[in-house]
Amino acid sequence: MAKLIGADCRQCRREGCKLFLKGERCTSKKCAFERRPSLPGQHGSARKRVTEYGLQLREKQKVKRAYGILEKQFRRYYEEAVRMKGITGENMLSLIERRLDNVVYRMGIGSSRSESRQIVNHGHITVNGKRVNVPSFIVKVGDVIEVKENKRELEMFKQLKGMKIVMPKWLEFNSETLKGKILALPTREDIDLGIKEHLIIELYSR
Repeated sequence: MAKLIGADCRQCRREGCKLFLKGERCTSKKCAFERRPSLPGQHGSARKRVTEYGLQLREKQKVKRAYGILEKQFRRYYEEAVRMKGITGENMLSLIERRLDNVVYRMGIGSSRSESRQIVNHGHITVNGKRVNVPSFIVKVGDVIEVKENKRELEMFKQLKGMKIVMPKWLEFNSETLKGKILALPTREDIDLGIKEHLIIELYSR
């Protein structure tokens, strides 16, 4: 299976913003973007002319890298969003936000989306009582997400118990029982990354 193999901090520097790919490191003084916010590479600090296409491409790459999605899958989210009622850009972001690996991250079970993806891949998460090991699984309103019962004694999950976790209003999670629920569909206001989704739609509409 294909995967993104570039250095995480280098990706943040390339997109010119924090993508929170390294968990707690991104909020500490060790954050590479804080220490060196210029573009990576020998000529990173040089001023370059940015075209309209370049702006659109960078916005798409930012979202793909933040959520850890490759091009083929990202394109499918766009095509599905076009078929849905409402605003295409917001539909697309809502679909991506409802990926199981992102929900596990938003609930605080994983410290980053990449760690959450690994937790799902290893079969530690159940949806409505059934084990799901597909990170791209799209959750629905009312779905119950929880850590598998026989995995709750793992150290990474024991550390969550009693912890206060801040999360979007469309989710709830009990850190004592390690169980959460999808309360509503995510809205545009629930997505905290500075994304200009209209640029992505313009790019795909060419």
